Amino acid sequence: MNWQPEEAPLRQLAGYLRDSLNGSNSQGRAQAEQMLAQATSSPDYINYITYIFSTPHPVPAGINEKEYSTVRFAAAVNVKTKISLAYNTISPQSLLYIKSAALLTLRDTDRNVSNAAGTIITAIVLQGGLLAWPEIISELLTLVANASQAGDVPMPVREAAMEALLKVCEDNRKVLDRDYQGQRPLDMIIPSLVQFTSIESSRIRVAALKAIHVFLPFRPEALVNSLDQFRTQLFNLAGDDNTKVRQLVCQSFAQLLEAAPEKLVPYMEGLVNYILMQQQSTDDPELALDAAEFWIGAGEQPLLKAELAPYMPKIIPVLLQSMVYDEDEVARLMGEQDDAETEDRAEDMKPQFAKSKGDRLNMTKSGEQMQSGVPQQQVEDDEDDLSEGEIEDSEFGDDPSGEWTLRKCSAAALDIFATVYHRPVFEILLPYLTETLRHDQWQNREAAVLTLGAVADGCMDAIRPHLQELVPYLITLLNDAQPVVRQITCWCLSRYSGWAAHIPDPELRARFFEPMMDGILQRMLDNNKKVQEAAASAFASLEEKAEEKLAPYCQPILRQFVRCFDKYKDRNMYILYDCIQTLADCVGGELAQPHLVNMLMPALIARYNIVSDDSRELFPLLECLGYVATAYGDTFAQFAPPIFGRCMKIIYGNLQASIQSANYQFEAPDKDFLITSIDLVSALVQAIDPQKSSELVRTSQPPFFQLLRYCMEDEKDDVRQSTYALLGDCAIHIFPDLEPSLSTIAPILIKQLDLDLIRDDDRQTGFSVLNNACWSCGEIAVHENAPLAPYAEQLYRGLFNIIINEEIIDSVNENAALALGRLGFCCADQIAPHLSECSPYFLRSMDKVDFTREKASAFLGFNQIVMKNPQAMEASLLDYFQAIAMFPARSLAQEEYRDIQGSFQQVLQGYKNMIPDFDTFLGQLNPPVAQTLRTVYHV
Repeated sequence: MNWQPEEAPLRQLAGYLRDSLNGSNSQGRAQAEQMLAQATSSPDYINYITYIFSTPHPVPAGINEKEYSTVRFAAAVNVKTKISLAYNTISPQSLLYIKSAALLTLRDTDRNVSNAAGTIITAIVLQGGLLAWPEIISELLTLVANASQAGDVPMPVREAAMEALLKVCEDNRKVLDRDYQGQRPLDMIIPSLVQFTSIESSRIRVAALKAIHVFLPFRPEALVNSLDQFRTQLFNLAGDDNTKVRQLVCQSFAQLLEAAPEKLVPYMEGLVNYILMQQQSTDDPELALDAAEFWIGAGEQPLLKAELAPYMPKIIPVLLQSMVYDEDEVARLMGEQDDAETEDRAEDMKPQFAKSKGDRLNMTKSGEQMQSGVPQQQVEDDEDDLSEGEIEDSEFGDDPSGEWTLRKCSAAALDIFATVYHRPVFEILLPYLTETLRHDQWQNREAAVLTLGAVADGCMDAIRPHLQELVPYLITLLNDAQPVVRQITCWCLSRYSGWAAHIPDPELRARFFEPMMDGILQRMLDNNKKVQEAAASAFASLEEKAEEKLAPYCQPILRQFVRCFDKYKDRNMYILYDCIQTLADCVGGELAQPHLVNMLMPALIARYNIVSDDSRELFPLLECLGYVATAYGDTFAQFAPPIFGRCMKIIYGNLQASIQSANYQFEAPDKDFLITSIDLVSALVQAIDPQKSSELVRTSQPPFFQLLRYCMEDEKDDVRQSTYALLGDCAIHIFPDLEPSLSTIAPILIKQLDLDLIRDDDRQTGFSVLNNACWSCGEIAVHENAPLAPYAEQLYRGLFNIIINEEIIDSVNENAALALGRLGFCCADQIAPHLSECSPYFLRSMDKVDFTREKASAFLGFNQIVMKNPQAMEASLLDYFQAIAMFPARSLAQEEYRDIQGSFQQVLQGYKNMIPDFDTFLGQLNPPVAQTLRTVYHV
């Protein structure tokens, strides 16, 4: 396209671009931005900014050379924005002009502008698809390879083309691996990228390796076919004089561990030596870190277990060396003072987010493991896990800036090797630990304690004989003069707290566990805030491992917690809440003793009264109160009214703010306040006597169930998820109060059962909402007087569509089946006509559910449906009898299951009366099944 601008508009537009970047003149900048916004409506706008971006000379009048470089870059950004936001509005002629200009500008001497050309190229491919510019890949490959028929391509142009190709690969990974009339672009790209890693320009080598990394985790066929050549080239690059290239070589080897470990097995000795050499690079910390990360992948790769084992004596000493603070870090840490009295700065606070009910959703469980519609699971101690590459500062001392460092990475690798090789790792470590745990230099002592903690899980059997000597020594280190040693010792002791808590001999347990627990508790009141944090985190971990063993120690533990309320600043208050709620979860009703209640609650309520309704500290505080309420049971009733009232106030205020933000385009309120308040109300409804919670609900203003309905329709999944959990709790505990509102609640509940509401980009949260909706439906239906008959058809259809859908995860499928069965309590007449349709799917789903009271109640409801239409079970009758026989006879003999035994007996007797030769019919079942039916149900 041969397009030329007019001088006056060109000069004006260039001036606007310049002024829009003027930070010293806000009024002029705002005016320029307004004029640019108006200019975008012109059909020639895209041509003008393309011209400015791609034309280094002549410089428009009124703008100097230095300014024009910035103007050109701004024009390029505007071109990319136009392509990204309004690609379909650009005319074909203008698009041709942009393509030509972008390719031309790759040759520009201004590096920023040539890089911007690459972003424009990839934006066009991303928006228009590869078929809209099929020749671009070969154009870029030709430029990089210096294979142009027009003669030699200058190296800066080749570099710009390579970086443009990298951007295309990053933004169009899937597009490049599609079949276009029998050809895949990757078949041409991958071999070229491998060749480009040997070009003399380090910028090209770096970009080519990065481009290969885009595809390596996904193993496209084109790359699989080139893996041998790629591996060979990596070894050729191992001694590259460019540090960034060697970094990428280390990253490439780590990625090959995941994608094709078998390609590295024959070269293990050389590879180990190379990685160790790079890890010991003192002049480049990033290279050392990239090398160390290789060990994490290597340790987790089963194929390399035997191959790597002989090299542990070489690898582990280097890891240990990397775990010692260097001189700069030692100097910085030595300069730190006690800071317990210093107020926390806002920037020191970690962001807090509400933990909705679905955060604890275990997608594989159902039945009576559910509480509030959410399966309860044993939460793993994340702080103890070093193998995932995310290690908290409080665990490993104060690494600068809280970054992922060589020290942390090496500790993580050591943890993995201990988990894989166990005793042999400890045997390598033992001389080091013996020599270094009592080292004169604190940084060496600290690294030894870090080592001992890192291998706690993997080497426990080997370490156990030494713990009676090690643990008392570690307890003495809790009083080390250096805060970082005290900090790491807290964490290390927590890794062994499970051993101490569960020593069978009471005398030995008192000898080791009690001093360990007391030592960590004392450090919770340290004069260094980071030691406080490490101690509190360690104590929460100890609580999880000790569980009910803590019951005799509640008084001294709470006494220390209460002291922490007086000493802690805002940041550490959050981990204190975690300690309290973990204790409540572990010892339960033990905390409800009056003297313990009188110890904890004044401190907790005093803090509760200080924290404002808009403080993010409210999230962990309300969650903590929920755990305490659950542990206290009805004992919490004395504290419930003001807490319940405040939650309702927060819920109402948040809903009001949501309406205002929608109507007047205000900033939307933070829904986390809504979620935590709903969850605490749910905990209160479960915990206290139903008459007392009923009184709270009845006197609520605005009306409780009116607010609940609004929350059930909130646009945020997490809000609805918690709300349906609360709805189910209300059905269990205060159904008489819920019943009058069901005529307005049921239609919303039915709508939530629609599978089309689950977005493909957020299926897990969508399933969590659906899971709780199904569960709450079942808890409502189990009441025989529930007025659901007018909605039975819609409820049935929603639940049925869930249980027949094979893409639905098991927990949701099972909860939908449980709810469908329970509809028989209140809607048997309405569901009975659908029995032949739903019974095969219901029985299939229920077969996955463990024997629980909830499963029994679902069959009680289902049996009522069956008795309304017994002939409809003809095709499923044998499966039905099989399901009945699967209920454990021993459990059915218990009083709480007499109802289901009687119900099954009634159903079977009914079929015995209907079927002429019943014994012959039973003969179609496996003999043990038939015998169970005859013996347990007397048929």
